[in-house]
Amino acid sequence: MPQQAEHGWTGSSTAECFILVPMCGRYVSRTEKQRIAETFHAKIIPENYDPDFAPSYNVAPQTMQPVVRLNRDTGEREIARLRWGLVPFWAKDSKISYSTINARAESLVTSPTYREALKHRRCLIPADAFYEWRQIDKKTKQPYAIALADDQMMAFAGLWERWKDRKTGQALETYTVITTDPNELMEPFHDRMPVILSPADYERWLAPAEPSHLPLDLLKPYPDEQMKAWQVRKDVGNVKNDYPELLEAPLPESVSKQE
Repeated sequence: MPQQAEHGWTGSSTAECFILVPMCGRYVSRTEKQRIAETFHAKIIPENYDPDFAPSYNVAPQTMQPVVRLNRDTGEREIARLRWGLVPFWAKDSKISYSTINARAESLVTSPTYREALKHRRCLIPADAFYEWRQIDKKTKQPYAIALADDQMMAFAGLWERWKDRKTGQALETYTVITTDPNELMEPFHDRMPVILSPADYERWLAPAEPSHLPLDLLKPYPDEQMKAWQVRKDVGNVKNDYPELLEAPLPESVSKQE
């Protein structure tokens, strides 16, 4: 989504202390890679996975994160680490990725940025929760975490691309999170929400399909009764903060770890 907001889900450099984020622009990926592989029945690509890669409680745009996709040679599910912020194969440079962390479900078919990836490169983005900010008054926003009611891992519907730098020849694989209209739980926070897929729909979303039979019907709001939201610490607004306590109830301002 190109529009900018103080918090929520648009890209910016993670070198900044605070970043501008739209829906969906910050999430949690705390599950270790072996369990992700087991949950999604996927193989881990050793050469694509840093052995020291650690879970994150504050995933931000432009970082490398686990993505589940089909191997182009074997057709089997695999887990690879891609950079968040899609760079289409035709782009002159990678700067476009700052505005492509999200893709609107309604415009995927016609968008030059996403339509080829929609046809051939669909993926799942494992997540344990995501963050959104609620306006309390003119000066105050309260961050919330949103997760499945049963605390199970979720999968965002995504698209991925492989782009090659024309100057260096270096390849870069990137992804975007697809968004749709909010359900009743999400309406107080934002007019969009990430598309969350049911496990029963993983296979259909990933499987090759004719352009006339793409699984667009899956791009809908997730049932609100199967989700929950709770207040969390404002420390999550700083991308440098990355620890389990971010998911806990807010602390008094005077004892917050870092603002």
